[in-house]
Amino acid sequence: MTDRDPFEKWQEEVLKPATEKFPERKASFSTGSDIPFPRVSRPSGDENYLNKLGFPGERPFTRGVYPTMHRGRLWTMRQYAGYASAEESNRRYRYLLEQGQTGLSVAFDLPTQIGYDSDHPLAAGEVGRVGVPISSLRDMEVLFHEIPLDRVSTSMTINAPAAILLAMYIAVAKKAGVDPKSLRGTVQNDILKEYIARGTYIFPPRPSLRLITDLFQYCQAEVPHWNTISISGYHIREAGSTAVQEVAFTLANGIAYVEAALQAGLDVDSFGRRLSFFFNAHNDFLEEIAKFRAARRLWASIMKERFGASHPDALKLRFHTQTGGSTLTAQQPHNNVVRVALQALAAVLGGTQSLHTNSMDEALSLPSEDAVQIALRTQQILAEESGVANTVDPLGGSYLVEELTDEIEARVREYLLKIDRQGGALTAIENGYIQGEIQEAAYRQQLALERGEAHQVGVNIYQMEEDHSLNLLTVDPAIEKAQVERLAHLRSNRDQAQVDKLTARLKAAAAGSDNLMPLLVECVLGGLTLGEITTALREVWGEYRPAGQF
Repeated sequence: MTDRDPFEKWQEEVLKPATEKFPERKASFSTGSDIPFPRVSRPSGDENYLNKLGFPGERPFTRGVYPTMHRGRLWTMRQYAGYASAEESNRRYRYLLEQGQTGLSVAFDLPTQIGYDSDHPLAAGEVGRVGVPISSLRDMEVLFHEIPLDRVSTSMTINAPAAILLAMYIAVAKKAGVDPKSLRGTVQNDILKEYIARGTYIFPPRPSLRLITDLFQYCQAEVPHWNTISISGYHIREAGSTAVQEVAFTLANGIAYVEAALQAGLDVDSFGRRLSFFFNAHNDFLEEIAKFRAARRLWASIMKERFGASHPDALKLRFHTQTGGSTLTAQQPHNNVVRVALQALAAVLGGTQSLHTNSMDEALSLPSEDAVQIALRTQQILAEESGVANTVDPLGGSYLVEELTDEIEARVREYLLKIDRQGGALTAIENGYIQGEIQEAAYRQQLALERGEAHQVGVNIYQMEEDHSLNLLTVDPAIEKAQVERLAHLRSNRDQAQVDKLTARLKAAAAGSDNLMPLLVECVLGGLTLGEITTALREVWGEYRPAGQF
């Protein structure tokens, strides 16, 4: 008796149940010349194939986390947006949904990101500038006015106060009669990369990790379809890392979160299914594709071999991609349309689950409505006209892509070993190792540009005199004044005695060990603002102050 053919086994045991539950988008897929697309191409006679690549939807997930990938369902088209005020941002969200966007992605302004209300002295001049200001539950209700939360997936790019903003989102749903168990989306909630690359931290690392694991535990029971963290390499890459460093430091942070959750008594096969990732897509097209494939294979190995995860969904690296903001140029900004299209194509070929395409004017201002539409249309043309979504892992088996995938995996493993030897990601952040590696990489890249060893069209080659004629978005300063007045009205019309009681309970809970999420939901429903909650927590936990580095 001969062994059963692995491809037939995959078709029967993995593919068939998947397509019965989620049929493919069409009965058949073919090129413009009517050449049929195979569902997934595979080599013959390659003994290493099953171990290193396998089939989509099963370990090692090199070729994708789902059996049919984009043949079954296209990636979520999720344009990152938010500016000026909750009212203005709500209008932009509804416009994007009308244009065919399939998920929302909320950009918060800088004061919100670091836990200050819009009327705080440190918020002056920054309200609504780089995102939407959210200080209260009322702001969140306005932001999602007439948006069906039980039918739209929402991603929130928020980290240090992520638990508070998610509490507000849950409270909005409850007040609208929407069961939190039906909510779908993601909260970034990745504080470690803030210490590494971005800087919007509030609390020291250890209480910050407590907030994260509290959110993991709460959502497991109360918001089961919510992705509780988006472990982010995007900002690491924006800070100047290489593709290898992006994957290495992101997975190192992922390991730290898993370890923290296990120490909190959570089950890896339960919380592991709601972990998600967030990567950058840059211009080095083939390397980017290989990067995504290597990251999937590495994470499956880490979860299985290091943490003993056994549920297939706990082994899957599901990820959102955003095209590279740092690659966009103020010079000849229309060239950015081409850059973004190339990067988006790499993300799709690499198997992303969700995608944001940057707008061509982002090196000059917040995106205009016209630029946002072109960015969204870029995704829609890839989805509907290019044919790249009609087969799984189209470049799988390419000699070069497989070689790059292997090499990226090997170099990432070297970094992970170095970080483990230091005691893990938290220690490597505290001693400055990770930050130093990124700074050195960024310096080398800048030096190559200045010496002409690397090229950037319109910047150091093919330059030209130009007069910008783009219709750039501006934020009216009156927005800040109106936001401050709304906060004053809120404070003068709420039950202050209830606010004081809730504040005292919050401080006591922060000093203890109970899960804070149920109380945070109660606090926002009771009228506490974002800044009042973070102030209470600051008084108990203190603030993070990075060690000085040259």
